[in-house]
Amino acid sequence: MNLWPPELKQMLTPELKVQLFTMTEADLEAVVAVEQSAYSHPWTLGNFKDALKAGYVAHRLVAGDQLVGYFVAMKVIDEVHLLNITVAPVFQRQGWARCLMQSLRLWSETHGASWLWLEVRESNAPALNLYKSLGFHQVGLRKDYYPAGRTTRESAVVMSMPLTS
Repeated sequence: MNLWPPELKQMLTPELKVQLFTMTEADLEAVVAVEQSAYSHPWTLGNFKDALKAGYVAHRLVAGDQLVGYFVAMKVIDEVHLLNITVAPVFQRQGWARCLMQSLRLWSETHGASWLWLEVRESNAPALNLYKSLGFHQVGLRKDYYPAGRTTRESAVVMSMPLTS
């Protein structure tokens, strides 16, 4: 499976080393800093620590010495549920989320998963378009799932995609 979209292949040079690493507790300071810069309602340090302690799959994508993004997912029997995917704001809209999702798909298939699941804010059109382009389909809507302000909530679009190993 080719993990790099064609437009990114042209950007990669021997000087720019892009690597995917397993996230560890030592990475969490940088991860939380990106999380806080990317979201109005970010995960906390405790959320990430709990995910690592629970044994969830957590990978981070690094270009040179910069954290590009990461994902956290939970495998349950033959399904993988994406819990968090984030691309640092400076790297957004460049194809890195697609790379992370392709990495998650590859990991899921090699670990025997038959399905990928996720939820996304109803207003997040770029993410919805990405997930649809990868083969996800809407299977439900969770009303008032995400906090959207101090007193408002936003619905989550529930999506899934079958995997073929």
